[in-house]
Amino acid sequence: MLKNQVGIVTGASRGIGKAIAYKLAEKGMKLALVGSSDDIHNVEAEMKEKGFDQVKGYQVDVSEEKSVDAMVSTVINGFGGVDVLVNNAGMGFFKLVEDTTVEEWRRVFDVNVQGVFLCSKAVLPHMKGKKAGTIITISSDVGRYTIANGSAYTATKYAVQGFSGSLAQEVREYGIRVGTVNPGMVDSYFNNSEQGVEDKKDWLKGEDIAEAVAYMASAPKHMLIDEIVVHPLVQNYPIA
Repeated sequence: MLKNQVGIVTGASRGIGKAIAYKLAEKGMKLALVGSSDDIHNVEAEMKEKGFDQVKGYQVDVSEEKSVDAMVSTVINGFGGVDVLVNNAGMGFFKLVEDTTVEEWRRVFDVNVQGVFLCSKAVLPHMKGKKAGTIITISSDVGRYTIANGSAYTATKYAVQGFSGSLAQEVREYGIRVGTVNPGMVDSYFNNSEQGVEDKKDWLKGEDIAEAVAYMASAPKHMLIDEIVVHPLVQNYPIA
């Protein structure tokens, strides 16, 4: 289903994004790997060493419109189009409201919300033109409930949910599908933590989220999966 399709994965330098890139490459996709640092070129080289030849790394700040537009244009010209966009780039921190600076608030919104907006906006003319495409955003389970000390991060994920829902309604007539994957606790580098430590051994792994993305992206064209919520068994997830 995904073989020879073209995908863009943001935040692909490590953690969940890197796992998603590997999973989609295993499915036979051609991939643009997007990261904010030059580490993304190391991921490109690593994947090519493992036989995934149809990958290309791009160092891009997803909050910068000109950089995003240039990257998408280059991908379309180089790969011949874009079939799947995975908005994975994100950041987060946990602080009391009164301890959160305006700069921190702006930056988390720039990456988590503006990045999703800009990348989605950039691929839409192409997807509308061919009347097909899938846009998947890695959101969070806190896009459905709230947590203490997480006002900025939680607010961005509520924004992402609202944006994705509205966009899905706008583009449905063009055959474009928009959905979110909302993970709970994932063993990753989130909030400057370490991946693979003992305390996270029972948490979700990046590969679990990658499987959800592949499932959503490979659904039959008549099927829209609005969202997937996945969390580890050890997490006390509030259903309502």
